[in-house]
Order: sequence, then C-alpha cells, then structure tokens
Amino acid sequence: MQSRHPIAAACGALALLVACAAQAQTPAGYPADYAKIIEGAKKEGKLVIYSATDSKAAEPLIKDFSALYPGIKVEYNDMNSTEVYNRFISEAAAGGATADVMWSSAMDLQVKLVSDGYALAYKTPEGGALPSWANWKDSAYGTTFEPAVFVYNKRLVPAEDVPATHADLEKLLTTKKDKYQGKITTYDIEKAGVGFTFITNDLAANPKFWDFAKALGSAGVRVQSSTGTMLERISSGENLIGYNMLGSYALSRAKKDPSIAISFPKDYTLVLSRVMFINKAAKDMNAAKLWLDYILSKRGQTVIANDSQLFSIRADVKGETTSAELTKQLGAALKPMPVGPQLLQYLDQTKRLAFLKQWKEATSKK
Repeated sequence: MQSRHPIAAACGALALLVACAAQAQTPAGYPADYAKIIEGAKKEGKLVIYSATDSKAAEPLIKDFSALYPGIKVEYNDMNSTEVYNRFISEAAAGGATADVMWSSAMDLQVKLVSDGYALAYKTPEGGALPSWANWKDSAYGTTFEPAVFVYNKRLVPAEDVPATHADLEKLLTTKKDKYQGKITTYDIEKAGVGFTFITNDLAANPKFWDFAKALGSAGVRVQSSTGTMLERISSGENLIGYNMLGSYALSRAKKDPSIAISFPKDYTLVLSRVMFINKAAKDMNAAKLWLDYILSKRGQTVIANDSQLFSIRADVKGETTSAELTKQLGAALKPMPVGPQLLQYLDQTKRLAFLKQWKEATSKK
C-alpha cells in the first residue's frame, strides 16, 4: 500500500479538506476534464523518472511539484545520458518495471526512443507556449534552452586570450600553442551523449569544423565524460579552457567559484533543450502527464530558470537564465537544435563510426 503524505492523511478535517481540494484543482486555462488526470495521479501515488539532469538541479522542481500534488511520491533516478538510454531499453525489452518519464540532455537518444515507438503521444495544455521546434509529434518536448559555451579560468587566462568565437579559439590554439598545450578540455563524445550531440551540430554550423578539430588535436585536447569533472579541472588550473560545455551547469558553478568564467560564442551558440517524453507503457501514466505539464508550465519554467538555473525555454519567463535574456544578448547567433528526426542522422551506426573515426584522427596529437 502506498504511503500517504501527512497533509493528505489529515484531510478528514473539514478545514483541511478545503485545503486539499485547492491543492488539487485544475490549473487555469486547462480543460475541465483535467481533474480526472489529477485524480488518477493521486490514486497512482507515485512517479518514476529517469533523468540526466543532476539531482541538485532537479530538487527544486521535485519540491515544488510535491507541494502542488502532495500525494504523489517522486522516485528520481539521476544517471548520465548514455546510462539513461541503456537502462530504459534493457528494462523495456525485458518487460519489467521502468521509467514513467524520460528526461535527458542527449537529444538524439531521446528522439531515437520516440522514433522507435516508446513514447506516448500526449498533447500538453502548455504546448502553445513552446517554440515550434521544441515539440515533435506531441511526443517529444524540449524543456530547457541551454547554450553551449566556452568556460575558462579567469585567474589564469588573460582577457586578450578569452575566445569570443570558434575562430578565436582555433587561432589561440595555433598561435599560443605552448601556453595552452594540454590545457583545453571538452566532452568525450563516445561516452557523453550531450557531447556527441553538440559536436555533430558543430559540424553543420561551422564551415571550418575539421580545421578547428585539428587545432584541438594539436593542442592535446583532454576529454571527459561529465561537465562536473571539466569544471573541477578548469577551476584548479589543470585545464584552462573548456569547449562546448553546458552553459547551465557552468553558470551555476561560476556564481560560487571565482575562478570560473564563461564566454558565449558570438559567431554561433548552439542551444540544447533537454528532451522529455512519457513512456507509452508508463505504470503511472496520469502522474507522468502531471509532471510533463508542470515542467512546461510558467510556474515550472520559472523554477527551472531561477532555482534549477537550467535556462527556461518559455519566452514569457523573465530572468538571467532564460531564453528571453539569451535572445536579448545574442540574437541571431543562437542556434537551437530542433527536437526532431534530423537529430538521428549520426545515430546510424555506419555514419556514427565514420564520424568518430574522423574525429579521433583529427584530434589525435600529431
């Protein structure tokens, strides 16, 4: 039997009955029959999420969601993006228990799961507030607006060396090779799904991509599987500049670490959106719908921007970590990666292996 939240258990008292009813009311502007989803979710009493979003960033969202729907226990599983994918497909293939909701920064892997038929087609009441590129078939939804940035150690990298464009970084690596030898870091694109997504979109955006890759190789680029590890090494001075790093995590670190600073590429800044979908075979289907709708709502997006600092995708949310603020700063330089089948191009095994081979050859130190 599912345990009940203390507030829900106390609803026998008349005053608390009123309070409980208020908490579970249908959000403004939603269809009248949405109350059935809320009631169904309360009966389910649970929600299982597999996610590549750090637990620390997700915590404010879970706390606020639980305040809205106190009878639903959220089981949040934080893994890296490749683990999220592998665990889900292995559990689904075995027919056992798995996630109700999938939420990952590896946009391509998420879209592949949707393309392979694992997602529920669900038309969220919040869909009208999203950019058109953030919704694929009412099944895969972009939830954030996170820039790929250059991160640097501001104690050790002089102002004149801070790259403002990809061409600047390439030039720095070729003209000041001794200073930056072994001091540049980026994702290990074989292990980090987000890194692979960024790098293949770089190829499309940067006409001199392979020259840039060779410059990284000649500088002895160091690769890591997580943003956290790269930030630690830049902070310590072991590395000096990070390329294609998630701006959300970097900005959060920069606010408390005086060694860390960020440069938004002015030629083009790729924008990643964490993709969320509901498992078509979700055990807790109603709770999954509530979570998706909450994440996309103005309330949820305000928490994403101000507390989780993952950059809100909604244009009507204000603040430093929002799409509205980034658009004001960078305008046409922003290049959001659309949620859709074009992300699958390099998941074709032949193309993927060919790209990885060419990347390894280009970035191998000569």
